[in-house]
Amino acid sequence: MAGNKLDESIANFLRRKHNLIIGDQTAEDIKIKIGSAMPLHPIEKFEAKGRDSVVGLPRVIEITSADVYEAIRGTLLQIIAVVKGVLEETPPELISDIIDKGIVMSGGTALTRNFDQLMTAETGVPCHVADEPLLCVVRGTGIAMENIDLYKKSITKR
Repeated sequence: MAGNKLDESIANFLRRKHNLIIGDQTAEDIKIKIGSAMPLHPIEKFEAKGRDSVVGLPRVIEITSADVYEAIRGTLLQIIAVVKGVLEETPPELISDIIDKGIVMSGGTALTRNFDQLMTAETGVPCHVADEPLLCVVRGTGIAMENIDLYKKSITKR
């Protein structure tokens, strides 16, 4: 879900700043190829292909990693704000473990270049990306299902 928000942020940025309408796949390609949660040095470039929103014709523009950083920074900071909120509500006895072991980031957004460094800088807690972050949810669900009797007490009914 967060990855889709980043793609949407990139598409909205290009529409606003460059009058270029791009598809979802193009936004994702841009994010993967030159996206970063922190400024890159040297700056990287990407040819974005889309439709000019003013004249309606195809157009190609060159965007930079600085553009993408500007586009996604707000969304990444929203994610970090949620993490900070959770940390603020976490009992002190668990905070000690989190400080010692750090935050393990999973999912596609964890693969955003330098997001772990930004998360560490903003929360003050060491962060790292899980091994195979795209598979964490599936594996965790499988483990929970294999051990459903152990987890029944922690499942809330609505």
